[in-house]
Amino acid sequence: MARITGFNSPLFLGFDHLEQMLDRVSKTSAEGYPPYNIEQTGEYSLRITLAVAGFSMDNLQVTVEDNQLVVRGRMEDDGPDRVYLHRGIASRQFHRSFVLAEGIDINGASLDSGLLHIDLEQHIPEPEVRTIKIIKAEAVTGKKNAARPKEIDIAPDCED
Repeated sequence: MARITGFNSPLFLGFDHLEQMLDRVSKTSAEGYPPYNIEQTGEYSLRITLAVAGFSMDNLQVTVEDNQLVVRGRMEDDGPDRVYLHRGIASRQFHRSFVLAEGIDINGASLDSGLLHIDLEQHIPEPEVRTIKIIKAEAVTGKKNAARPKEIDIAPDCED
C-alpha cells in the first residue's frame, strides 16, 4: 500500500528525507519519559530541558546522529546488597530523540539540579539568488541537433 504524503508532488525535488524525518518524529512522540521542555531563549536560540533526577553526568549521553539529537540515560544497578521496602523512584533507562532541522547546531549541554539543559542555535543562511546562463545545446556537446536522440539500428535475432 503506497502512502500519500504532501511531498509526492513533482514540484518538490529532493525532499524525500523530510518524509523519513516525519516518520521518525511520529515514532518518538509516544515516549513519555523523561518529561522535557523546549523554550526559545533568543531570536535564533533554543533550549531543551529534560528532567533527569537521579542521573549523574556519567549516566547520560547526548549525541547527534543523522540530524537527530539523541539523549540516552542509563542508571547503574543498585546491586543485591540494597533491599527496598518500597521502590517508587524509577531508575529505568531512557532514550529520547529530537529531529533537528538543517542549520541547527548544539552549543552545549549542562546538568543542574536534576535538569539536563541542551542549548541549540539555528543558523539562518542568507538568501542566495543565482542567475543560470542559458547556452545552446550544440555548445555543450559540440554537435548540431544534440537534443535529438540518436537512431539505433536493432538487428533481428539470428537463428543458429
